[in-house]
Amino acid sequence: MSRSPAARMRRMNSVRSSTTSFGSPVIRAPEGGAPTIVHLTSEYSPFARTGGLAEAVMGLANYQVKGGANVVVFVPLYRTVRDHAPDLAPLGRPIQVELGFRSEEVRFFREVQPPAGPKVVFVDIPSAFSRAGLYGEGGHDYADNARRFALFSRAVLDGITRLIAGPVVVHAHDWHTSLALMYMRTYSDLRKRYANTATVLSVHNAGYQGHFPASMLHDCGIPPEVYTFQHLEWYDRINFLKGGLTFADMVVTVSPTHAQELRTPGGGFGLQEVFEWLGSRFTGITNGIDQALWNPATDDQITANYSRQDPSNKAKCKAALQRSFGLPQLQRTPLFGLTGRMVVQKGLDLVLNSPLIWTLDAQFVFLGAGEAKYEHALLALATARPQHVGVQLNFTDRLEHRLMAGADLFLMPSQYEPCGLTQMRAQRYGSLPVGRRVGGIADTVQDDTTGFLFDEFQPAALDRAISRGLASFADSSAWALRMRAAMQQDFGWERSAERYAQVYQQAIELVKSRR
Repeated sequence: MSRSPAARMRRMNSVRSSTTSFGSPVIRAPEGGAPTIVHLTSEYSPFARTGGLAEAVMGLANYQVKGGANVVVFVPLYRTVRDHAPDLAPLGRPIQVELGFRSEEVRFFREVQPPAGPKVVFVDIPSAFSRAGLYGEGGHDYADNARRFALFSRAVLDGITRLIAGPVVVHAHDWHTSLALMYMRTYSDLRKRYANTATVLSVHNAGYQGHFPASMLHDCGIPPEVYTFQHLEWYDRINFLKGGLTFADMVVTVSPTHAQELRTPGGGFGLQEVFEWLGSRFTGITNGIDQALWNPATDDQITANYSRQDPSNKAKCKAALQRSFGLPQLQRTPLFGLTGRMVVQKGLDLVLNSPLIWTLDAQFVFLGAGEAKYEHALLALATARPQHVGVQLNFTDRLEHRLMAGADLFLMPSQYEPCGLTQMRAQRYGSLPVGRRVGGIADTVQDDTTGFLFDEFQPAALDRAISRGLASFADSSAWALRMRAAMQQDFGWERSAERYAQVYQQAIELVKSRR
């Protein structure tokens, strides 16, 4: 009897274990029936990171453990993982994953001597992840990224039921793991296995959605019936993030303001109707930072420690930062810092086109790499104004800490900023942000108290905010008050973790209501 293409695909996309037993689950849910929280992520600090995603997932998972939860994190076994975890032990036996008419061997690993905290499971698919980069090399994405992360998402679903005993909540992050939520609700074997499992999708940056040509449907194991406008189809292409949004029980983005922005034509990246459709199932929860790590009183990566009560050593940190960037050591000259990816999102066009900035008697330091046009423009400015501009393209954690400690003001003129972490770190170090009132910046910076905000995405608007900051800096007593106000802000993960617990409970109740 012949089978339809869709039926054949579902058969080929099943996951089967190898002939040898995988063994008993090695991770058990906590006593009392609370579900294990399972994070699916493409990045996790310190093993694999390109931006804020790795730190955000790590920070949330750590504080969930501190709150008593059982937490498991699944992340691909990239080459970079070996740099931080050279000693790995296998979890069970290999399995075969058949996806899109092709089979791949998958193995699961953990650290031999893992630290306290979340249990991290590394998913080993050599053909997909044993490469120099996470997403690409030489400024270009890998051509098979769709299948790579489809394989990861599909394999993890088998790993969860084999490795973890008891109920779970599946928490996927960004487009890379969105397909897992679709697989759970469309594949017959998975629908049964995960019928009572609640799901949450976190959208860290909706500017990256996982767009791929429709020709990748088979390779990714996407049933034709979900390649529709209601689910994964987006202008004749596959949209991984859209698929995750439509199959998740609850959706979270990384700040309340950004949640509102995503519901608008100007801020929804083409998915505003989906975010609107989610209604009460969509919310914003501001990320936190590790306040033990980002603490000028104890930071061992800065020149001298200081505190809100005694900030006098910040002057030493400023002098050290000026030396590091080849600038004159002038204490009363205002020093602006900017760190991050040098890309259009970060508002560098406003900085480069400012009629004010490049005439000021002020200093500017820029840390980080990015698009070639911005790197070249900043290096040219440093050459033209060596007494005022310093640039370091090679980002290091140590330099970022030293920048936070040494800068007087911190530039963050973002085109959009879902949450942002650097404006929170800067305030902890008494470096007052000059930022655009968007996303997480709006939620974490108090205008004219802990920083200086502007609205329009125009150089003139940035200049006005800078002028307000400079006027405050010129008044030493007023500046000291603002520094102390910024340094006493609480950006810890505790309250955010509590809000996530509420979201998980909402998702669980939604699943119960569908039974």
